[in-house]
Amino acid sequence: MTNSDSSPATSLTNRYGTPKRKVSKKVQKILLIVAAVLSVTWILWVVIGSNDGISQKDVSYHVVDPTLTTVDIAVTKDADATARCAMKAMDESYAVVGWKVITIGPNGKDVGSENGRTTTVRTELRTDSLAVTGIVEHCWIVES
Repeated sequence: MTNSDSSPATSLTNRYGTPKRKVSKKVQKILLIVAAVLSVTWILWVVIGSNDGISQKDVSYHVVDPTLTTVDIAVTKDADATARCAMKAMDESYAVVGWKVITIGPNGKDVGSENGRTTTVRTELRTDSLAVTGIVEHCWIVES
């Protein structure tokens, strides 16, 4: 049974709803420009904004016994700056079993490498149980 009073377009509209409006060229251009500006802003923030002037690298660790782990790290910063680094030792289930914040003071140009910018530090972490690794969690510059 068909309804002869309705056109095929009306029949489709009743069944599927009205067709969606197309976005105008002007709105498309505005959306594209906004997306481009947001993308460039995000890239600049990631590259420049998150650079706080310090980098850290795990060099090695040594599990001495169930109560002690040593961690060696290399910290690169401005030679005149003071930094703090959070160190941690973890067990086989990645639970933190030792934690310590260390301070790395200003260096002379003859200390470390890169004219005093990079310093290697060994830290002893007391642990609650046997650790399987030791790492530097994060370093930051201390504002004076």
